Amino acid sequence: MTTPATKSLPRRLQIYREKVVPALQKEFGYPNPMMIPRLQKIVVNMGVGKAVENKNRIESANRDLTAITGQKPMIRKAKVAVSGFKLREGYPIGVAVTLRGARMWEFADRLISLAVPRIRDFRGLPNKLDGRGNYTMGLSEQSVFPEIQLDKVEFVQGMDITFVTSAPTDQEGLALLTHLGLPFRK
Repeated sequence: MTTPATKSLPRRLQIYREKVVPALQKEFGYPNPMMIPRLQKIVVNMGVGKAVENKNRIESANRDLTAITGQKPMIRKAKVAVSGFKLREGYPIGVAVTLRGARMWEFADRLISLAVPRIRDFRGLPNKLDGRGNYTMGLSEQSVFPEIQLDKVEFVQGMDITFVTSAPTDQEGLALLTHLGLPFRK
Protein backbone atom coordinates (compact mmCIF):
# COMPACT_ATOMS: atom_id res chain seq x y z
CA MET A 1 0.00 0.00 0.00
CA THR A 2 1.34 3.42 -0.90
CA THR A 3 0.90 6.38 1.36
CA PRO A 4 0.61 9.93 0.02
CA ALA A 5 4.20 10.58 1.12
CA THR A 6 5.63 7.68 -0.91
CA LYS A 7 3.51 8.28 -4.00
CA SER A 8 5.54 9.90 -6.78
CA LEU A 9 4.80 13.47 -7.79
CA PRO A 10 3.92 14.40 -11.38
CA ARG A 11 7.03 15.44 -13.30
CA ARG A 12 5.90 19.03 -14.02
CA LEU A 13 5.03 19.53 -10.34
CA GLN A 14 8.57 18.47 -9.41
CA ILE A 15 9.96 20.89 -12.01
CA TYR A 16 7.73 23.63 -10.58
CA ARG A 17 8.88 23.03 -7.00
CA GLU A 18 12.58 22.49 -7.73
CA LYS A 19 13.28 24.96 -10.56
CA VAL A 20 10.39 27.34 -11.21
CA VAL A 21 9.78 28.50 -7.62
CA PRO A 22 13.43 29.51 -7.00
CA ALA A 23 13.68 31.14 -10.44
CA LEU A 24 10.52 33.22 -9.89
CA GLN A 25 11.60 34.12 -6.33
CA LYS A 26 14.91 35.39 -7.71
CA GLU A 27 13.37 37.14 -10.74
CA PHE A 28 10.62 39.03 -8.91
CA GLY A 29 12.02 39.13 -5.35
CA TYR A 30 8.95 37.85 -3.52
CA PRO A 31 9.36 38.36 0.26
CA ASN A 32 6.84 35.61 1.04
CA PRO A 33 6.87 32.19 -0.69
CA MET A 34 3.05 32.22 -0.80
CA MET A 35 3.23 35.17 -3.23
CA ILE A 36 4.92 33.06 -5.91
CA PRO A 37 2.45 32.45 -8.79
CA ARG A 38 1.22 28.92 -9.30
CA LEU A 39 -0.92 27.04 -11.78
CA GLN A 40 -4.44 26.76 -10.34
CA LYS A 41 -6.30 24.85 -13.05
CA ILE A 42 -6.35 23.98 -16.73
CA VAL A 43 -9.63 24.19 -18.64
CA VAL A 44 -9.91 22.24 -21.92
CA ASN A 45 -12.87 23.21 -24.10
CA MET A 46 -14.08 21.78 -27.41
CA GLY A 47 -16.74 23.86 -29.09
CA VAL A 48 -18.79 21.64 -31.40
CA GLY A 49 -20.97 24.06 -33.33
CA LYS A 50 -21.74 21.52 -36.05
CA ALA A 51 -23.40 19.27 -33.45
CA VAL A 52 -26.68 20.93 -34.44
CA GLU A 53 -26.51 19.10 -37.79
CA ASN A 54 -24.91 15.86 -36.56
CA LYS A 55 -25.43 14.56 -33.00
CA ASN A 56 -22.50 12.13 -33.36
CA ARG A 57 -20.07 15.06 -33.20
CA ILE A 58 -20.80 15.66 -29.49
CA GLU A 59 -20.28 11.97 -28.67
CA SER A 60 -17.05 11.92 -30.68
CA ALA A 61 -15.75 15.08 -28.97
CA ASN A 62 -16.77 13.67 -25.58
CA ARG A 63 -14.90 10.40 -26.26
CA ASP A 64 -11.77 12.19 -27.54
CA LEU A 65 -11.65 14.68 -24.65
CA THR A 66 -12.07 11.84 -22.14
CA ALA A 67 -9.11 10.02 -23.73
CA ILE A 68 -6.96 13.17 -23.78
CA THR A 69 -7.62 14.39 -20.22
CA GLY A 70 -8.51 11.21 -18.35
CA GLN A 71 -11.60 12.88 -16.94
CA LYS A 72 -15.26 12.84 -18.02
CA PRO A 73 -16.20 16.13 -19.75
CA MET A 74 -19.25 18.27 -19.02
CA ILE A 75 -21.54 18.79 -22.00
CA ARG A 76 -22.11 22.51 -22.59
CA LYS A 77 -25.52 23.59 -23.84
CA ALA A 78 -26.60 26.68 -25.77
CA LYS A 79 -27.85 29.48 -23.50
CA VAL A 80 -29.72 31.38 -26.21
CA ALA A 81 -31.45 30.46 -29.45
CA VAL A 82 -29.91 31.75 -32.70
CA SER A 83 -32.17 31.16 -35.69
CA GLY A 84 -29.42 31.96 -38.21
CA PHE A 85 -27.44 28.94 -36.97
CA LYS A 86 -30.57 26.77 -36.50
CA LEU A 87 -29.65 26.64 -32.83
CA ARG A 88 -32.19 26.28 -30.03
CA GLU A 89 -31.69 27.00 -26.37
CA GLY A 90 -30.52 23.87 -24.55
CA TYR A 91 -28.89 22.17 -27.56
CA PRO A 92 -25.51 20.58 -26.75
CA ILE A 93 -22.81 22.64 -28.49
CA GLY A 94 -19.57 21.74 -26.71
CA VAL A 95 -17.70 19.76 -24.07
CA ALA A 96 -15.32 21.05 -21.40
CA VAL A 97 -13.08 19.66 -18.65
CA THR A 98 -11.55 21.48 -15.68
CA LEU A 99 -8.34 19.81 -14.48
CA ARG A 100 -6.84 20.39 -11.05
CA GLY A 101 -4.21 18.69 -8.89
CA ALA A 102 -2.23 15.72 -10.20
CA ARG A 103 -4.33 15.36 -13.37
CA MET A 104 -3.62 19.00 -14.22
CA TRP A 105 0.15 18.53 -13.84
CA GLU A 106 0.12 15.27 -15.85
CA PHE A 107 -1.89 16.92 -18.65
CA ALA A 108 0.46 19.95 -18.69
CA ASP A 109 3.45 17.61 -18.95
CA ARG A 110 1.91 15.64 -21.86
CA LEU A 111 0.89 18.86 -23.61
CA ILE A 112 4.33 20.49 -23.30
CA SER A 113 6.53 17.46 -23.97
CA LEU A 114 4.42 15.41 -26.43
CA ALA A 115 1.57 17.34 -28.07
CA VAL A 116 3.08 20.79 -28.78
CA PRO A 117 6.15 19.37 -30.58
CA ARG A 118 3.78 17.43 -32.90
CA ILE A 119 2.04 20.58 -34.17
CA ARG A 120 2.75 21.11 -37.87
CA ASP A 121 4.74 24.22 -38.85
CA PHE A 122 5.15 25.18 -35.19
CA ARG A 123 7.09 28.40 -34.56
CA GLY A 124 6.19 28.98 -30.93
CA LEU A 125 3.07 29.98 -29.04
CA PRO A 126 1.92 33.62 -29.11
CA ASN A 127 2.80 35.26 -25.80
CA LYS A 128 -0.43 37.23 -25.34
CA LEU A 129 -2.07 36.76 -21.93
CA ASP A 130 -5.50 38.01 -20.84
CA GLY A 131 -4.44 40.87 -18.53
CA ARG A 132 -4.84 38.79 -15.36
CA GLY A 133 -1.95 36.34 -15.81
CA ASN A 134 -3.99 33.61 -17.55
CA TYR A 135 -3.15 32.12 -20.94
CA THR A 136 -5.36 30.50 -23.58
CA MET A 137 -4.00 28.57 -26.53
CA GLY A 138 -5.88 26.94 -29.36
CA LEU A 139 -5.21 23.69 -31.15
CA SER A 140 -6.73 23.08 -34.58
CA GLU A 141 -6.97 19.30 -34.22
CA GLN A 142 -7.03 16.71 -31.46
CA SER A 143 -4.68 14.32 -33.27
CA VAL A 144 -1.54 15.95 -31.80
CA PHE A 145 -2.19 14.04 -28.57
CA PRO A 146 -0.75 10.51 -28.50
CA GLU A 147 -3.94 9.15 -26.84
CA ILE A 148 -5.92 9.75 -30.04
CA GLN A 149 -5.73 6.91 -32.57
CA LEU A 150 -5.77 8.47 -36.03
CA ASP A 151 -7.66 5.60 -37.65
CA LYS A 152 -10.55 5.99 -35.17
CA VAL A 153 -10.96 9.78 -35.55
CA GLU A 154 -14.42 10.49 -36.98
CA PHE A 155 -14.27 14.30 -37.00
CA VAL A 156 -11.26 16.61 -36.84
CA GLN A 157 -11.97 18.85 -33.88
CA GLY A 158 -10.10 21.83 -32.43
CA MET A 159 -9.90 22.85 -28.78
CA ASP A 160 -9.01 25.72 -26.48
CA ILE A 161 -6.71 25.12 -23.51
CA THR A 162 -6.70 27.76 -20.75
CA PHE A 163 -4.01 27.92 -18.07
CA VAL A 164 -5.42 29.72 -15.02
CA THR A 165 -2.66 31.04 -12.75
CA SER A 166 -2.54 32.94 -9.48
CA ALA A 167 -0.25 35.56 -11.08
CA PRO A 168 -1.52 39.13 -10.61
CA THR A 169 0.07 40.44 -13.82
CA ASP A 170 0.72 39.20 -17.35
CA GLN A 171 4.48 39.57 -16.85
CA GLU A 172 4.46 37.21 -13.84
CA GLY A 173 2.08 34.77 -15.56
CA LEU A 174 4.26 34.69 -18.68
CA ALA A 175 7.36 34.08 -16.54
CA LEU A 176 5.62 31.21 -14.72
CA LEU A 177 4.47 29.52 -17.93
CA THR A 178 7.84 30.06 -19.64
CA HIS A 179 9.69 28.47 -16.71
CA LEU A 180 7.20 25.56 -16.77
CA GLY A 181 8.26 24.92 -20.38
CA LEU A 182 5.62 26.40 -22.66
CA PRO A 183 7.49 27.30 -25.88
CA PHE A 184 6.57 30.95 -26.53
CA ARG A 185 7.72 32.94 -29.55
CA LYS A 186 10.72 35.15 -28.94
